[in-house]
Amino acid sequence: MRDVGIGALATTALVRSASAFADPTAAFQHGVASGDPLADRVIIWTRVNPALGASVPVFWDVAFDAGFTRMVRRGRALANATADFTVKVDVLGLPVNARLFYRFTAGGQVSPTGRTRTLPIGSVASVKLAVFSCSNYPAGYFNAYADAATQGDVDVAVHLGDYIYEYAATGYASEDAAALGRVSQPATELLALTDYRTRYAQYRSDPDLQAAHAAFPWVCVWDDHEITNDTWKNGAQNHQPDEGDFFMRRDAAIRAYYEWMPIRPIESTRLLRIFRSFSFGNLVDLHMLDTRLIGRDQQLAFASFFGATGFNGAAFGAALANPARQLLGSEQAQWLSGRMAATSATWTVLGQQVLMGRMNIPAPLVLGQISFTNYSAILFKAATAPATLTLQEQAILAQPAIPYNLDAWDGYAVARETVLGTARALNKNLVVLAGDTHNAWASDLADFGNNPVGVEFATPGVSSPGFEAFFPTENPLAVAAGLQQIIGPLVYAETANRGYLLVTANADECRADWRFVSTVKSTSYTAYTGRTLRTLPGAGNRKLIEV
Repeated sequence: MRDVGIGALATTALVRSASAFADPTAAFQHGVASGDPLADRVIIWTRVNPALGASVPVFWDVAFDAGFTRMVRRGRALANATADFTVKVDVLGLPVNARLFYRFTAGGQVSPTGRTRTLPIGSVASVKLAVFSCSNYPAGYFNAYADAATQGDVDVAVHLGDYIYEYAATGYASEDAAALGRVSQPATELLALTDYRTRYAQYRSDPDLQAAHAAFPWVCVWDDHEITNDTWKNGAQNHQPDEGDFFMRRDAAIRAYYEWMPIRPIESTRLLRIFRSFSFGNLVDLHMLDTRLIGRDQQLAFASFFGATGFNGAAFGAALANPARQLLGSEQAQWLSGRMAATSATWTVLGQQVLMGRMNIPAPLVLGQISFTNYSAILFKAATAPATLTLQEQAILAQPAIPYNLDAWDGYAVARETVLGTARALNKNLVVLAGDTHNAWASDLADFGNNPVGVEFATPGVSSPGFEAFFPTENPLAVAAGLQQIIGPLVYAETANRGYLLVTANADECRADWRFVSTVKSTSYTAYTGRTLRTLPGAGNRKLIEV
């Protein structure tokens, strides 16, 4: 693998104010946003300060220019408590492939100006996506959003979930929250509608998130933390019996999500259905999937396969191979198959939450029986002096590789094979986008027959801790290098830094640039491109290659 030192990378230094709270007298404390662009329409969003009244008239403008001299559309809406004083307008009748500006007016005050666009049709030369995941407010500053907002050529942002986190103020990744001035509100874990609304309001008070929302339209989907950790269709790891009815909690979280995000409901009476598609002419079909709520069966757990004689690998393998286990659910899987068959863009891109790449790791590492450093030492010994291996070391090396994360597609093997088989049968150039893990990954995707199908680009988290927090005594560089060594399809891993992903597609290639920030613990930071990989179209080219 290529070794690139920080000194060899182009960098961008940014310093901003540490303040994360808007003027309490401002009409628009949470900025503006746009999203779900189509060829003739786009959602525009803002929130009005409730202090302006119980029902506040809000006027909106969309124009070709930032001075609003070339007006395209304008209108009026009402902000009230029903939707937590958020305003969301689906602006129709817009010109195709247009770069636009928008703003709101309420109480005699004018909002910040946002930039948005409609999607192209026909022949398209290039599409650039900024891909985000895992933005944890108490864990650190949103420097990744700040850097992305300076990328002037981004067409659309894609957020793959964990836009907020549901934990109490003393919960996950909160160790530095007080020192950073980022203690979660409310202080309790999110259970009711008012809890979720308050948490969204806090996140959306962040100036860097506001800047990124104002810079380009967003296409979003939830992961688990918009509801609660390790959610599946009928429950969640982080929902306990004494926390009330799970479905009431889920529905409250979904309602708050639709209020606070610039997203267009596909079915107004069934907000649970979030999967949808976006077409960038003849170049990119972006299919946004829900791997959490609508169809996921409960995750397997390694603990369930331990008995008196140790880990029952046969039972574990049988459970993984169960054809009934669903991740997307039958409705969504049929929809995706239909959308793939009906569209013919050069690139088929899946925007979804969890890793699809096969991440099989030696069982002693997955089960915590040995460290990465010690396992790597045994591997080196086996390669250079195999006669010196002890019986214990031989036993460690003899154990099989198993999935490290059963919450990912690795825990739903047949469901993954269905998606990959569909893409291969339809001769698609498949690019899968993933988040969830807080780390950067790139993998080749192949079916069970080892037939190349496509590639996966996985974005690091905006601020949530990565493997450096889970393996605090391990060298992060050694962890990443070790993973690349022992996981066959894995081409790239970066497990120590936060950031985001830029994906650029044209007729000749689809390229991923991983952008990292030097810290999330200070608003003074350096941003740099850590790695670039690409894939080429065509049945013989669907694998990762260097640029």
